[in-house]
Amino acid sequence: MMNTRHLLLALFSTFLACNNSADQADAYGNFEAIEVIISAEAQGRIMDFKSREGEKLGKDQVIAVIDSAQLHLKKKQLQSGEASLRSKIKTLEAMVHANQVQLANLEREKERIDRLFEGGAATPKQQDDINGQIALLKARTAATESQKASVYAERNTLDVQILQVEDQIWKCAVRSPMDGILLTKYKEEGEVASPGQPLYKMANMDELNLRAYVTGNQLSDVKTGDTVKIRFDISDGMEETTGVIGWISPQAEFTPKIIQTKEERVSLVYAIKVVVPNDGRLKIGMPGEVVF
Repeated sequence: MMNTRHLLLALFSTFLACNNSADQADAYGNFEAIEVIISAEAQGRIMDFKSREGEKLGKDQVIAVIDSAQLHLKKKQLQSGEASLRSKIKTLEAMVHANQVQLANLEREKERIDRLFEGGAATPKQQDDINGQIALLKARTAATESQKASVYAERNTLDVQILQVEDQIWKCAVRSPMDGILLTKYKEEGEVASPGQPLYKMANMDELNLRAYVTGNQLSDVKTGDTVKIRFDISDGMEETTGVIGWISPQAEFTPKIIQTKEERVSLVYAIKVVVPNDGRLKIGMPGEVVF
């Protein structure tokens, strides 16, 4: 009887040990997101920046507007200059056309004088005069064409400058580069922004990375692309989901001191990142467990 009781106790202890082993996580870490800092690309006062921290942002949504009044005035000035050049080009084109008509008349007159000269009814001076007029008109036409080409080049330069100003105006509207959550605002409405100055930080919360650490002995059990179990705390216990290992560090490092005992701090570990879909319950910095 005692042997049977001892055997049952031993089996029960083994069962509990197996369950505890099965419940034991293989790695621990914290959830993190890929955070993006959006900076200003224009200089000026922030005219509109009403989004709040924690607010959901959509891709290409205008989040902040920087004053662009001076840029609009500059664009109008350039457009006025471009319109003046277009008018000048039309005048030069009309002059070239008139010269071409006059040149055609002189060419016909030259043919008539040449025929008269062959019949002895025209003098060499008449031929020299008509040839001189034709040469002078051709030179004037060439000069007008050259002037027209110069004005065209000037107009093209203005067109490029207008496009540059339009690009600067477009950059005055600060847009969200992706869907996500506004995490931190570095500037407020009414403040002055400068190019390269951070305005806000955001992150895509649809997927989070669980950054955990494994020992060298565990490396053979994991590889990128593997699906693993993820556990995280909820109000009444632990919730389980799945994730995919997206990255394994190629370099060993000492175990982070903040999460390990003194004896374990000298151990070498490898960082891994597990991509975990987020239904809204996962938060940045929340602890998590990995089971291979």
